[in-house]
Amino acid sequence: MNDIVLGYDGSDFSMQALDWALDEAELRKLPLTVAHAWQWPYGEADEDAKSHLRKAAEHVLWHGGECARSTSSGVRVDTDLYEGAAAQRLVELSDDAPLIVIGSRGLSALPRAVVGSVAGYVAAHADCPVIVVRGPGPLPAPMRPGPIVVTSKDPEADVLDFAFTEAALRRLPIASPADLSEWAARHPGVRVQPYDAAGHATLVVIGRTGAMRHGAAAYLLQHAPCPVAVVGQG
Repeated sequence: MNDIVLGYDGSDFSMQALDWALDEAELRKLPLTVAHAWQWPYGEADEDAKSHLRKAAEHVLWHGGECARSTSSGVRVDTDLYEGAAAQRLVELSDDAPLIVIGSRGLSALPRAVVGSVAGYVAAHADCPVIVVRGPGPLPAPMRPGPIVVTSKDPEADVLDFAFTEAALRRLPIASPADLSEWAARHPGVRVQPYDAAGHATLVVIGRTGAMRHGAAAYLLQHAPCPVAVVGQG
């Protein structure tokens, strides 16, 4: 599978993630898989009892798939229904996916949670980049979108590769406190702007290795005013 994967549960947060995932699929010219997981939470049960929950999950997934198909411009949309833990399934799908997109919280997360347990787990353990889209509702379309921002002064190569790829795809500048001269030479179409002039970022890109270890990821997933991409090995 070379599909971009969207973790979808029907919440406002996952609807916003759907918008971002469709953008990624269109820009990268890749198909999109809308993934939804369900599980019976009350211990042992017969199949008749579980069938109602399964049908509800099928409806949620159908709705996500139809929303994606109706708003995309030619992206092939597939669906994936899984009985079990959503975080586990998304990590499994990350083995073959180029990118996972997920909302910062889902229907099961507490309103005051720092970050949904599914989003946090997938960001930490996936084998591909994960974009966590913050906030409910549709993505705004700013008149003057901000840059792609790399916050580290010494980012890993895969972080810079992802950031420059996003900047090129979205035709946005890139900003970082790191020395980007070597990477800018490889990507002459991407403008580098001063980090202190970054303003409102369109996307923040962080490394999985250092960010997860030092708590930067949790802070950004709680406070960043824009989506956060977590890239690299855990």
